[in-house]
Amino acid sequence: VVVDPQAGPVAVGRLYSGTIHDGDQVYLVGSKRMERVQSVTMFMGPYREIVGSLTAGNIPALLGLEHARAGETISSIKDIVPFESIRYVSEPVVTVAIEPKHPKDLPKLVEALRRISIEDPNLVVKINEETGEMLMAGMGVLHLEIATTLLQQQGLEIVTSKPLINYRESIKSKAGPVMAKSPNRHNKVYVRVEPLSSDVIDMLVTGKINENMDKKQIASLLREKGWDADEAKGIVAIEGSNVFVDATKGVQYLQESMDSLRSGFTDVMLAGPLVQEQCRGIKVVLHHFVPHEDPAHRTLAQLLPASRRAIMGAMLSADPVILEPILGIEIRCPAEMIGTVAGVLSSKRGKLLNIDQKGVIAIVQGEIPAAETSDLSEVMRGATAGKAMWNTHFKMWQAVPASLTQQLIAEIRKRKGLSPEPPRADEFIDKE
Repeated sequence: VVVDPQAGPVAVGRLYSGTIHDGDQVYLVGSKRMERVQSVTMFMGPYREIVGSLTAGNIPALLGLEHARAGETISSIKDIVPFESIRYVSEPVVTVAIEPKHPKDLPKLVEALRRISIEDPNLVVKINEETGEMLMAGMGVLHLEIATTLLQQQGLEIVTSKPLINYRESIKSKAGPVMAKSPNRHNKVYVRVEPLSSDVIDMLVTGKINENMDKKQIASLLREKGWDADEAKGIVAIEGSNVFVDATKGVQYLQESMDSLRSGFTDVMLAGPLVQEQCRGIKVVLHHFVPHEDPAHRTLAQLLPASRRAIMGAMLSADPVILEPILGIEIRCPAEMIGTVAGVLSSKRGKLLNIDQKGVIAIVQGEIPAAETSDLSEVMRGATAGKAMWNTHFKMWQAVPASLTQQLIAEIRKRKGLSPEPPRADEFIDKE
């Protein structure tokens, strides 16, 4: 999808069957909405030519589809099996806060960020409606520098913060069931949590298990991974690489309350209890639910806080950990500098995995925490006199070493305006 300053989003894709005309009503399968094609055009080099209609086999550029995004399936009929959605291997791991140098440019910056995030799906833009803070997350520092340059080329003067690393929250053990009451004390939510296996996390991240699938199909896949049959059938929500499972038996009013309970799950998975970062690899099980019989006493305002508190209490009881992004790194350098390169890696909490030699050039492969890469170019160039070249890619999430965890938690919480000490489990768990 290309965003034209005058025409808006231009959806470019392959036409697999039929003929598309100006004015056609089409259905966007992913967005679940009908939209009208204002104009059928075609790219001829850098220019767009109006053609009015195109037949199968061509690559049309369609104007008027405001909600079309990369990976969307567009059809003239609703009941169609969509193409497999695009899954991105890497996740945004570095964030910068961004603001206009002149307040009058704020609306222009918001619109520019909206356009750039449509064109680049790997760039995640978040605007906090309460504080007005604008955050831009990307694959790395270079990715964000390119995005910042594109904004400046649009005539915007902007100020950015130092790059901040995105972390994830997870747990190491099982906990619960724990109970939390709603603010009016009339509803009780019982929850237990446990970490998901790496196999299941991979299936969630790659989309092999997703909310659009048939529940029987999901249950079958999870049973193959050793899940209990009842729990495998009970998945009611998926948020990122986390799942919410209904394991209750014969609870009254559960179906009409489930949306509220699910909202509590979503809230916690997007902002965990330790440092309000996204959660990863957590299985949340609704163990039991005791609702009040009067609907007025079990509204969203009552059940969402109870669900949130129960999940947070259970997570804080399950050996919570902070996960940091680990990058794979490949360094090419003269063979005599292998020791120097290994020294730089170890000074950055990195790990040497493999060394190949091709003539006088050594290819060093290793891992390095993303948090340690902010000054890597200066350190590496200084140590090797500019004779080393390297590239990095996102590899995995890994628990922050215990010796660094408390300091890191305090730093992140302070940055977010929270008290340095994380909450305790007993602050969320109620007694019978």
